[in-house]
Amino acid sequence: MVLNQAESLLLVSLAAAILPSLSRLLRLPAPVMEILFGVILGKSFLQVQFSGEWIQFLAHLGFLLLMFHAGMEIDFGMLLKQSRGKLAFQLLIFGATLGLSFLATLYLGSGMFMALVLTTTSLGLVMPTIKELGVQKSPFGQSILIAASLADFLTLFGITFFILWRDYGLGWHFISPIPLFIGFGIILWAGRLWVWWNPERAEKFLGSQDTQELGVRLSLALLFLFVAVSELVHLEPVLGAFLGGCVLSFVFREKGELESKLSALGFGFLIPIFFINVGVEFDLTNVLRPGQLHFTIKLLFLAILVKFIPSLLFTLQRISIRAAMKAGILLSARLSLIMAAAEIGLEEGLISPAMKDSIVLLALLTCLLGPTLFKLLQRPGTDNPVGTT
Repeated sequence: MVLNQAESLLLVSLAAAILPSLSRLLRLPAPVMEILFGVILGKSFLQVQFSGEWIQFLAHLGFLLLMFHAGMEIDFGMLLKQSRGKLAFQLLIFGATLGLSFLATLYLGSGMFMALVLTTTSLGLVMPTIKELGVQKSPFGQSILIAASLADFLTLFGITFFILWRDYGLGWHFISPIPLFIGFGIILWAGRLWVWWNPERAEKFLGSQDTQELGVRLSLALLFLFVAVSELVHLEPVLGAFLGGCVLSFVFREKGELESKLSALGFGFLIPIFFINVGVEFDLTNVLRPGQLHFTIKLLFLAILVKFIPSLLFTLQRISIRAAMKAGILLSARLSLIMAAAEIGLEEGLISPAMKDSIVLLALLTCLLGPTLFKLLQRPGTDNPVGTT
């Protein structure tokens, strides 16, 4: 069944408004509910197709806003407070995850790109989960947050440079992102300096007194500025969107109200359209083929393992082995970044449509299993599980 553009917009808009309430009723994350709705609607079951360009445009805009929010979730204040030794330790954990992911892809017969896919995590799932349990200020919670932040940040850079290396080798194009990163650094420095010297104006941008919504306008301008520059230097636009969010997070440390306004725009409408569209494009028959189903089961098992094993290194920081195991379970949860990786991989011809569908299913399962098991294993009175093994 083919819906015209008006019918498509009406159906998706109503779904974006109703599904959050249904997800709360069923105790499922809203993105999972939106993807499942798209799965039922799309190629897997009802075979509904959206005509026109509006849904694709809004879904792509929602995708960019999702990555912008992913950048905003990076807590640079927390990262800068860490000692060099602690950051080096977290880089060791990331390196161990990447190494195990590479071994896993050799076993699966996949390429280096899939190793980067398996290295992803979801700070957007990790952060609210540990906040809900009240452990975000403990050494345990801080270790998980730093691990998730570095995984998000470094994996996206790894994907970017891998694609540049594949397309252009180690020539001029491989270092073409340097002007973007230099500009990124200058904007970070200048923005932070401006906030330091103009705290009252910065507060006006962030607070309820911003009647003209200058903070929202500045944020969206940053998003599209970095997306445009990324396009000019032949980088993935998602990297630009992510960097734009990082700039906002670094410059405005107390950004709660502004973040709430941007969430209303993003998670209130545009990002749900992206998740619904992901579900519509998902083809369950691709995954249920005997060979692909076997691959997907192995992929799920290895995706948890490559996070679980390196997390045992947390015991070297006087975190109990039980807590380290819980950290590995939570860090195995994936959503926004793995979706971005799947979209990029399919667009670049690095993965097949069937493999992309396996990655989407992996995201759905891990974003349900990770936080749920973590909450079940988190016992009262273990907010700071340090020193007992």
